[in-house]
Amino acid sequence: MPWTYILECADGSLYVGSTTDLERRVSQHNLGLGAAYTRLRRRRPVRLVWAAEFSRVEDAFLYEKQIQGWSRAKRVALIEGRFDALPDLASRPPRRSGD
Repeated sequence: MPWTYILECADGSLYVGSTTDLERRVSQHNLGLGAAYTRLRRRRPVRLVWAAEFSRVEDAFLYEKQIQGWSRAKRVALIEGRFDALPDLASRPPRRSGD
């Protein structure tokens, strides 16, 4: 079954991905065989902190892309199951010119 998942990396960063074999994919990340982001030694080991199963690969991939656009605070709220906080975390402060 397709999955969207979030890993917590050894450096504290969060990685979002999708796969059809969650256990194999997490293992690949830990072996340095996953995405370029988790190949860096300082990011390993990684730990699975959240996952959702989908019936279609396309849905898992689309949710991955959606979460990748979220702030860290919103990702943490999802991981912690604070779904009521997600709408308030949806908007980001406007960027100042020159940023």
